[in-house]
Amino acid sequence: MLKENKHTSSNPFRIAVIGAGPAGIAAAVSAAAMGVEVDWFDKEQRPGGKLNDYHQLFPDREFADQILKDFSGKTEAIEIKKHFGTIVSSIEKVDGNYNLLSNKGIKGSYNAVIIAAGFDFFDARLKEEYGYGMYDHVITSPDLEKMLKTGQEKLKCNGSFPEAMAFVHCVGSRDQQIGINYCSRLCCITGIKQAIEIRELFPSCKVYNFYIDMRAFGSGYEELYRQAQEKYNVQFIRGRVSEASENQQKRIVLKAEDTLMSRPVKVTVDWLVLLVGMVPSCTMVDVENFSCTDQETGFYKQSNPLSGGGLSGQPGIFNAGACGGPMSIPEALASGRSAAMEVWQYLIKR
Repeated sequence: MLKENKHTSSNPFRIAVIGAGPAGIAAAVSAAAMGVEVDWFDKEQRPGGKLNDYHQLFPDREFADQILKDFSGKTEAIEIKKHFGTIVSSIEKVDGNYNLLSNKGIKGSYNAVIIAAGFDFFDARLKEEYGYGMYDHVITSPDLEKMLKTGQEKLKCNGSFPEAMAFVHCVGSRDQQIGINYCSRLCCITGIKQAIEIRELFPSCKVYNFYIDMRAFGSGYEELYRQAQEKYNVQFIRGRVSEASENQQKRIVLKAEDTLMSRPVKVTVDWLVLLVGMVPSCTMVDVENFSCTDQETGFYKQSNPLSGGGLSGQPGIFNAGACGGPMSIPEALASGRSAAMEVWQYLIKR
């Protein structure tokens, strides 16, 4: 059970951090280390956010549980007042400070607020052609991550371990038909990492990755992509899957086009994995009377994306992490630390 630490700091500054994923952890710990009194909120009962459901992290394949253990040590070593299991719905300005409205009433008054509300995964049911929610063996990348974490028995198909699996990239990203034009940036490397894990667990299993174009942008990502091809023999097919259907054996039949070879492709697999993109969190906090989200993406927007700063048009409100757009865990951590520093600068100037 989480305990709430009592403040002993004589620092006059008091802030709220909303969200306890990687960005929220970094923001809360960094602000508290500077002597700021921190009230920390999250809708879940424990910190970590989606990290609690992850198995291994790219590109070094570290276990998420170990990273969470390291984070827990940092949050317990410093004084932060925790309000977990609390859903913050809105923020309002009162006499120059901020109050938070939550499912547990009004909390305030804060000199500044850091919003680290995270992200949600795209609802794959909106792409009906892939059959998610209709076919038992069509799953998403977060579904597969949970299955990998809990053990390979969950991946049995008709009583046997899989003989073939396919991954479809850009499900809910770069898709004008559903109004999501941006790249989620991490789907490609997730598909690469998960494909390698499957080949390690089931060496005889054929693995196909259907992609538009590969975007392995981060440190070590391109190397992992090459390793997937050269060491693990993962087959990467450039082209979109046009149709997924289920046969009588509950296997998934895919029709696609290999755009490099200019030929149709038809494969039958035991599991189809949809690499879903990142979308704004459904629990994004409403900042009263201010337009703080990007009209095209729905993520929070900063006053200046290059130099940082608070949310657009709202002094004293700052965002951190993936609530501002798709980013990796290291980027979210850096964003959280940066937000804490920006809050400190804002407070001392004030």
